[in-house]
Amino acid sequence: MEELRQTIQEHGIRYQLEGDYYLPVLELPEENRPIGRWGRLHKTYLKHHRPILYQSLLLSGKLYTVLADLNEQATERCHLIIRQMAEAEGITEELKANDPMRWVQGMNSIRSRAEEIIQTEMIYC
Repeated sequence: MEELRQTIQEHGIRYQLEGDYYLPVLELPEENRPIGRWGRLHKTYLKHHRPILYQSLLLSGKLYTVLADLNEQATERCHLIIRQMAEAEGITEELKANDPMRWVQGMNSIRSRAEEIIQTEMIYC
């Protein structure tokens, strides 16, 4: 009887012998960028509400790249929205120096609204 090889390569996929069966060796590409807060929120959304898309991205190895890109875009957009809202509402460095509590209150309100916008436009869609 012929001895089975430990690994074989067919159709661009590497298989490893486990017992009597060859199982595919699946490896995720190494992604050095963190997925961050927005990426984690979107991952949870995809997992629970768009499972087919989630599985497709996961199996193709693109999930963490997509999440890292989304995190960067959402972070930049959030900072932009916060800056624009602060200018529109008159929340300035001068206010910060003169009335710090009012400045904190205003910035917290702006940040909360900006995060809601990001969640609606980019995360849960």
